[in-house]
Amino acid sequence: MSITAEEKNRLMKEYATKDGDTGSPEVQVAILSSRIATLTEHFKVHKKDNHGRRGLLKLVAQRRKLLDYVKAKDESRYQDLIGRLGLRR
Repeated sequence: MSITAEEKNRLMKEYATKDGDTGSPEVQVAILSSRIATLTEHFKVHKKDNHGRRGLLKLVAQRRKLLDYVKAKDESRYQDLIGRLGLRR
């Protein structure tokens, strides 16, 4: 389960810190969040897909590591990012 190229480009433009930014932690977290949301919907239908569930857990762990990195570097960037993504209600 992956996201479309158009969705990925939209996320890159929306969360980029500068023009042409594709690898900043903000962009990576946004892309991972989109993939996690897609997989979550997939598991509502396919409850026994345990191999895919392992991949989902790896994505969640990767997003957590990136968020921890951003929080350690700059708390305000972290707060802005989780606010924009709607994480940590």
